[in-house]
Amino acid sequence: MDPKTDDDEIVTWWGLVIEGYLATQDKLMGEIADRLGLAPASFDILLRLVRSPEHRMPMTKLATEAALSSGGFTKVADRLVAADLICRVPSPDDRRVTFAALTDHGLDMANKARSAAAEILRRIVLAPLGDDAQPLAEAMRTLRAFNA
Repeated sequence: MDPKTDDDEIVTWWGLVIEGYLATQDKLMGEIADRLGLAPASFDILLRLVRSPEHRMPMTKLATEAALSSGGFTKVADRLVAADLICRVPSPDDRRVTFAALTDHGLDMANKARSAAAEILRRIVLAPLGDDAQPLAEAMRTLRAFNA
């Protein structure tokens, strides 16, 4: 980066990143809620589980990755269990560990959510950005790694 970048310019750039993300995320989550009736946290958890080995993950790790507090995650998990989307599975190796695992219904819903999200993102991210989407993803991956 050019060390001569004006203070206002760099702050404006960052503001545009945040505003662009929020507008896009709001549109994505609104369409997911309309199509599938999923709240953002439920959507996030289902996507994380469908992409995990055996469609399950330790609940504490899932809560951390979803950036939810223990109490907040418990509420979301309880709702997902009540909707027959996930179940709690004790670890056979460690009594302190409980896995969140997709049910058959949860796997079906997670696959529908993933497909819907991909279709929406093609329209609201790839259509306006075209070939610029890949460098944006790489830039965000770099920032995540650098700042984690």
